Amino acid sequence: MSKLNRDFPSDVITDILCQLPVKTLLRFRCVSKRWRSQIDSPDFVQLHLGRSLATKSNLSLILKKWYLYSADFDSLHTANELYPPLNVIWGLTEVFGSCNGLLALCNSEEDMALWNPSTRKYQRLPVMLVEPPSGDVRPRRFTFYGFGRDPISDDYKVVRMVQFVSQDGDDGFFSSELKVYSLKTNSWRGIKDFPYYLRFMFQLGYLLFYRRGYGVLAGGALHWVLPRGFGWDCQIVAFDLGVEEFRIVPQPDNVDQGFEMDLAVVEGCLCLLCNYENDYVDVWVMKEYGLKESWTKLFTVSQSTLNRAFGHVMPLAYSKSREKVLLEVDRDKLFWYDFRRRRAKRVRIEGAPNSFSSDIYVGSLVPLGVGGVDREALKLPQEERKKSNSKHMDKFLSKGFKLTL
Repeated sequence: MSKLNRDFPSDVITDILCQLPVKTLLRFRCVSKRWRSQIDSPDFVQLHLGRSLATKSNLSLILKKWYLYSADFDSLHTANELYPPLNVIWGLTEVFGSCNGLLALCNSEEDMALWNPSTRKYQRLPVMLVEPPSGDVRPRRFTFYGFGRDPISDDYKVVRMVQFVSQDGDDGFFSSELKVYSLKTNSWRGIKDFPYYLRFMFQLGYLLFYRRGYGVLAGGALHWVLPRGFGWDCQIVAFDLGVEEFRIVPQPDNVDQGFEMDLAVVEGCLCLLCNYENDYVDVWVMKEYGLKESWTKLFTVSQSTLNRAFGHVMPLAYSKSREKVLLEVDRDKLFWYDFRRRRAKRVRIEGAPNSFSSDIYVGSLVPLGVGGVDREALKLPQEERKKSNSKHMDKFLSKGFKLTL
C-alpha cells in the first residue's frame, strides 16, 4: 500500500477514491495519513458529493413512519432500520429535511439535530425556546420547519416558523415567530420579516395534508403552498436561505384551474403538482429555477395509470436512465412510472413499514460541528423501543402537530 502511495499521482488516487461509497472511504482513512488527509479535505468532500449527485450513485430512499428506514436506491429491495441520535430520548423522531447527505431531525421545537447517517456524525441544535406572545390571550400554536443549504455562504440552515392564533375565535389575533439556525455559527437568530399573508398557511388541515408543513428545498430556497385565501388562488411561497427573505414564485400560465396544489423536488428542480379531484395529477417541473417560462409539464398520472384510486402522488427521483420516475402514492405505496409507455409498476420493498412518507438521501462525507456517535452502540432492544413508543404515542402526536390546546 505504501508503494501505491508513492507511485500513484494524487489526482489519480482522488479520482479512484471519489467513485467509492462513504462506508468504504471511512475504512480507507486508516490506510495512511495521506489518504486520511485527502479524504477529509473539503475539496474531496465536495468532489465526492458532486459526483454522487451527477451519477445518481450512493443514493438511498428514506422511509419515515414511527421508525426510520433506508433502502438502497439502485435495488429498492430491502429496508433497513436507522437509529437517529434523538431516537434514544423519545423513541420517535421526525425527519423534516434532507440535503447533501444531512438529515434534519426533531422531536419537538427544542429537541432538534442534524445527522449524517453515513458518517454517523451529528450536531444537536442548541435549545431555542419558543417565545409565546404577551397578554391574556391563550394561543394555540402551529410550527413549520425547513432545512437546506445556503449557496451564498455555503452554510446549512434550519428554519422554524411558529404562529400563535387565538383559541377564542378572534381572527384578528395573529402573532408569529421566525428563527433561523446556522450550522457555521451553531446558533439561532430571529428574522423580523414575516409577511402578513403567511397567516393563512397555519391551519390544522394544511399541516395534515402538507406533511406537517415541511418546506421543499429547491434553488437555495424553501417552499410552501399558500392555500386559497380572500381573493387569490393557491400560491407558492419561498424563503430564500441566502438573503433570508420571502417571495412568491411564479406559476405556469397555461395551467387548468380547479386543482389542489402540492410541491415536490426532483434532482434539485421544483415540481408543481396539480391534483384534479384525485382523478389525475399533472406534474410540472421548473427546469431553470426562478424563470417562469421554464415551467414544463413533465407527465400526468391518472387512476387508470396506476390501476387504482388515489388521493396523493409525490415524485421522488428519476431512474439512472431517466426513462422512469419513482412515485410515492398515498404515503403507503411506491411505483415506477415509465415516461415512454405511460405505465406504472408497483415497487415492493422487503421490511418496509405499511405506511410511510419518503425522501431521497445521498451518502456523503459532509461534516458536522461535533464528534460523531456510533448509533449501533445506542440501539435499544426491540421490546424496550416498542414499549417506549406505546407510552409516548399520545404525547408525540400532540407535539408532532405542534398544537397546544
